[in-house]
Amino acid sequence: MNFDLKLEKLHRQNIPTARLPSGTVIEIPIFSYESKNPGPTLLLMAGMHGDEINGVEIMRRVISQELYKINKGRVIMIPIFNVFGFINFSREVPDGKDVNRSFPGSKNGSLASQFAYFMTHEIIPHIDFGIDFHTGGKLINNYPQVRGMLDDSKSEALANAFAAPFIINSPFRDKSLRREVGKLGKSILVYEAGESLKLRKPAIDEGIDGMKRVMKHLDMIDEAPSPSRPHVKISKSSWSRASRAGLHYAKARNGAFVKKGEVMGVISDPFGEYEKAIKASQDCYILSINNNPVVNRGDALFHTGIV
Repeated sequence: MNFDLKLEKLHRQNIPTARLPSGTVIEIPIFSYESKNPGPTLLLMAGMHGDEINGVEIMRRVISQELYKINKGRVIMIPIFNVFGFINFSREVPDGKDVNRSFPGSKNGSLASQFAYFMTHEIIPHIDFGIDFHTGGKLINNYPQVRGMLDDSKSEALANAFAAPFIINSPFRDKSLRREVGKLGKSILVYEAGESLKLRKPAIDEGIDGMKRVMKHLDMIDEAPSPSRPHVKISKSSWSRASRAGLHYAKARNGAFVKKGEVMGVISDPFGEYEKAIKASQDCYILSINNNPVVNRGDALFHTGIV
């Protein structure tokens, strides 16, 4: 992609990517800002999954509050990557596929694969670092957290700089954006916070503050806010699942530390005939909670992590 811009001016390009069945062109707005001083190129993006709105709001504030104005380097900003999912309140594109499981993509493949191909060939080559803003899946409320390959020194430094309450060591997922960026020796963090289709102020504020700390770490700005709480590094995480169907009531608070045997939630039937406690299998932190009150056997209820 040719970013034809003037120094220290916000530049917008609308990239046509596809059409609706009606013939309406779908465009991805891409913003960029370049300082007069040389430095790294940082990608800030949201809306990989169209129903993850907290990241979209983070990007809106970055642009409206001119937080992109840096002293060194360049910022590339994509507020909504999956425009189809955004207008349909959906995680996927219309073909039902997840763009973030379609990398490196194909120019003539499925719609999700074509979106991934565009990112792989037109955006990734231009960046040095990145932050991909996400939200929890349907009814999954994620406590603010960043995910990265902590055995990679650059990724670990970036995660430490972001300093979200939880820093999770997360291996690459097959066909993901993070894996594709990692192939080129570049680092991108995934920020997860809140619940899909719901705006959560703490999740948004934490994301903006973490972004500023990353910018300061990269010497792109001079000042950044201190973390809201000491971060905890999670070496391993897993899900506690429902052993039977029923109504689920969470007892523990999201982000809390719970001890082995402590009750995190309760599953009961709708008629008051049984009640089963969900207990922590070990000392751990609660990273995410499923807010769906009606659950089936095997449903993921609590995402927990150990140090």
